[in-house]
Amino acid sequence: MLLELLKSKIHRATVTDANLNYEGSITIARDLMDAAGILPYEKVGVLDVNNGSRLETYVIEGPAKSGVICVNGAAAHLVKPNDLVIIVAYASMAPEEAVNWKPTVIRVNGKNEIIEIKK
Repeated sequence: MLLELLKSKIHRATVTDANLNYEGSITIARDLMDAAGILPYEKVGVLDVNNGSRLETYVIEGPAKSGVICVNGAAAHLVKPNDLVIIVAYASMAPEEAVNWKPTVIRVNGKNEIIEIKK
């Protein structure tokens, strides 16, 4: 049996853009992806702190140090620029791996610059 646990999260990032006319996804600055261990096209959850919306999508790499967090496609109806979001990634692991597992938490400021990495 495998358990699904929180792998990492980018906590309270500010949405910089929302692009309705796109196929779908979330664009995340490369440095944030690297810090959180999130890969291009990986499935993530997006939790909107402002309005309670929750959605799943996949990640597209944005330019490093750009601070970009852009919600694309139909999700742009749910998440707006300047909303705060928590972006979560999960990992499947065996119970014996999960016992001592610690997720990575990335805290950012209002410009989506990393202020803390907690493991």
